[in-house]
Amino acid sequence: MAIRDLPERGRVICAGFIESVTHQPPSTQPFFSAIVVDALGPGIQTPPPPGSTGKKYGRLRVIWLGRTRVPGIEAGVELRLNGMVTQLEGFPAMFNPRYEILSRQEHL
Repeated sequence: MAIRDLPERGRVICAGFIESVTHQPPSTQPFFSAIVVDALGPGIQTPPPPGSTGKKYGRLRVIWLGRTRVPGIEAGVELRLNGMVTQLEGFPAMFNPRYEILSRQEHL
């Protein structure tokens, strides 16, 4: 399933690319966060088709609670996620999903 087609709530399996990761300062509760998108590059935030209802976003926030780092999770990685989608501050989010790394972008 594409990130932009995620339901507001429910269990899903989806795939996308990590656009960015966020590290928390040591003085806060530990969690590791990543933004997952359908495609890397310009134009990833496309509006929903005319006549469609509901909010559609091209981004998913993925949060691993109690972690300061997740092995293999870095910008440019393509992965498959399996978990529950919920809404966090008006955007889709997934907490502690199962994940599978599908490919890594080579750094030149």
